[in-house]
Amino acid sequence: MNARYYKYILQFKRPSGTSRGVLKTKETWFIVINDKGKEGIGECGILRTLSIDDRPDYEDKLKWVCENIHLGVDRLWRELIEFPSIQFGVEMAFKSLESESPFVLFPSEFTQGKASILINGLIWMGEKEFMKQQIEDKLKAGFNCIKMKIGAIDFDTELDLLAYIRSQFSSDTIELRVDANGAFAPSEALDKLKLLSNYQLHSIEQPIRQHQHNEMKLLCKKTSLPIALDEELIGVFDLEDKKKLLDTIRPQYIILKPSLIGGLKGTKEWIDIASSMNIGWWITSALESNIGLNAIAQFTYTLQNKMPQGLGTGALYTNNFESPLVVSQGTLTYDSQKKWEVNYLT
Repeated sequence: MNARYYKYILQFKRPSGTSRGVLKTKETWFIVINDKGKEGIGECGILRTLSIDDRPDYEDKLKWVCENIHLGVDRLWRELIEFPSIQFGVEMAFKSLESESPFVLFPSEFTQGKASILINGLIWMGEKEFMKQQIEDKLKAGFNCIKMKIGAIDFDTELDLLAYIRSQFSSDTIELRVDANGAFAPSEALDKLKLLSNYQLHSIEQPIRQHQHNEMKLLCKKTSLPIALDEELIGVFDLEDKKKLLDTIRPQYIILKPSLIGGLKGTKEWIDIASSMNIGWWITSALESNIGLNAIAQFTYTLQNKMPQGLGTGALYTNNFESPLVVSQGTLTYDSQKKWEVNYLT
């Protein structure tokens, strides 16, 4: 058994705005394992400035993994505890290697094209007209759940956009989620949540920046709008620390990005803890290519969560890999008649 790794730069079709700035490219890495001529591929989807494993020794760790691939997935997962995106890539690569097809990791009605996954339509930050156009496009495309990133433009303008959506569609027709990416100051957050709640929103992701546990706990207790933790989960490795975090803050929801929180095993740990505390959850991709998105989607389907998931990012790039993943009428489907086009396996 041997392994190799590659770097790949994904190019956004249009610069995409978040409260941390505008994204034009997305760096990702692939691990390919070869065992007696059979290959498996995994994606290590790092997000610079956000991933806990955004470290100078990242590539050195990838090299170490390839040199020690014989240790196997369980031992490597433990050794990579501070590198969640590599944990995910290793899990995926071994699962791919063991599967009959390198891209059918979790065979199900989803991979057979018989079932779909409800997803939200993502609205990126930008000028008001650009955001309005995105909203109209998503509604025309059949989405029943829209997630809007807020916090980068004037707050009153964002409220106007939400008012526009609600003037066209009631909460019974369109579910609205917003993601602040930690943009609010703790002193203003509660007032802003109250204003946002006027638009019958489903939830808000990470209203204040992570690591302000007492402030977040207070917000979750007093909020008029359900709060979902996102970035707050990053960098929490130990099982007991995960339990303590959720028990302290008691959010209404948590959002799980496997590349940021310890891969599939780490995601399952969070789900088990949240479920024991009556905390809701859903899974979101973290701007991976279609290779990583495919693994996350197949895994997500096996969990049978009926809420819309955050898996609609496959069409963001000009140089993504051709895959059977198709977004249609607010769902993600797997067209088993379509072929993968991935150079790394040739």
